[in-house]
Amino acid sequence: MPRAPMSTFRLFPSHPPGLLICAATESWERFSYYGMRALLVFYLTQHFGFGDADAFAIYGAYSALVYLAPIIGGAVADRWLGGRKAVVLGGMLLVVGHFGMAIEGPGGQSPFYLNTFYFSLALIIAGVGFLKTSATAIVGALYEENDPRRDAGYTYYYMLYNVGGAVAPLVCGWLGQRYGWRYGFGLAGVGMVVGLVIFLRGQHHLKGVAEPPDAVRLRRPVAGVPTEIWIYAVSCLAAVVFWLLLLRREVVGPLLLIFGAGVGAWLTWYSLTKCTPTERRRLAACAVLVVFTIGFWAFYEQMGSSLALFSDRVVDRRFLGWEIPASTLQSLPSTFVILLAPAFAWLWSWLGRRGKEPGHAVKFTIAIAILAVGFLVLALGVAVTGPGAKVHLGWFVANFLLIVVGELCLAPVGLAMVSQLAPARIVSVMVGAFFLAYSASSFLAGLLAKLTAAPPGAESVDLAVTAARYGTVFQQLGLAAVVVALILAILAPALGRAARAGTADGANQPA
Repeated sequence: MPRAPMSTFRLFPSHPPGLLICAATESWERFSYYGMRALLVFYLTQHFGFGDADAFAIYGAYSALVYLAPIIGGAVADRWLGGRKAVVLGGMLLVVGHFGMAIEGPGGQSPFYLNTFYFSLALIIAGVGFLKTSATAIVGALYEENDPRRDAGYTYYYMLYNVGGAVAPLVCGWLGQRYGWRYGFGLAGVGMVVGLVIFLRGQHHLKGVAEPPDAVRLRRPVAGVPTEIWIYAVSCLAAVVFWLLLLRREVVGPLLLIFGAGVGAWLTWYSLTKCTPTERRRLAACAVLVVFTIGFWAFYEQMGSSLALFSDRVVDRRFLGWEIPASTLQSLPSTFVILLAPAFAWLWSWLGRRGKEPGHAVKFTIAIAILAVGFLVLALGVAVTGPGAKVHLGWFVANFLLIVVGELCLAPVGLAMVSQLAPARIVSVMVGAFFLAYSASSFLAGLLAKLTAAPPGAESVDLAVTAARYGTVFQQLGLAAVVVALILAILAPALGRAARAGTADGANQPA
């Protein structure tokens, strides 16, 4: 396959060219993921006929498992496959899963089509587990440990791969709701195929950082079969396990508690036995901040669940004489990321050059506080809307905008924080732990979304009653986020000192 010239990939001349390869791959992965996610709650309620509470439970369990899988995928990539093989394996599982979602069926809860749907979700979960952690870790490996470009690089990465997240709901959501679910889900699968091709063609820009740690071990036979083949076989078996968990989604919560306790115990053991005192303090600061991301993402994930149905039922979506399909509004977060990320990347770089960049703990505090304002603003919009009237679209857009501003203070710098503070030998595992926190928050998000669920058979209740129910819950979420932000603000100075431990110019290092 011919290689593109180096200049093709120099969108950001001061950054490694591999950054664009990873971002483009993730952009198409996000296209497939967000294209499917934009339709998921609507598909569950309108095609399969699930009630709100059941739809939110399925969405929460799926989202939780999507971000649980990277812990396993990251460990396998670190120990055996390396980033390149893990991304390819994950991409292939995603392609099959998204095309499986295109097997639509006649509607209603037919056992065959419902199980096909669940197994397709399971393949997507397994695919994300291998691809997402590895692609993120590759980006970190492209920079030296204390490279001042790192935060800006992750912000550019975050911006570029959100292009896929912005376009997908517009195209997949419109196709799915207008012409048939199968077309929206099928287009998501096509997007992942494109992402795989880009990644394979851009290998030479990764400077060898994505290769297996021990190629000889991969070829070593076990019971006459190479280890690499066993890994691929077990990966397919993992999809079966995820399928069973989706069928028995009530066990996902306890599973997360057990898994989280196990990861916490392992990290504690590793910190005490394998780390220097400096590494231990930095790893502890990293772990505490990762835990606090649970609070942020539990509220953030309302976008794909309670906020999605809110936009469908309560928001006046008329614009210039055309009613906007509710699923296409899911493109707003990624669109805002694309528009605002360059400004944030410039801001962090500008402050960093002057030694005034706020620490990671401070950025996380700001993120949660701004998200809180977003929910309080939406609750205000519901409160000032007249009885029986729909909420103006501007209130909904303002909510998404504020949530995204918070996201840009946390998500891209959160990934940079993990790669900076965690010992290099367990970076992929710690990135997986970052996604484990996201997993826990996604499950919690499903429980929070149930607070807005319409009682069975009451979806057509008076609009004023429905709007009031949403407004009350959004106000409670906003106030809860304020409390989380205040707690983190109190802890921020101590976390900053721990994160700066052992740095030559610790006073100027973000923490």
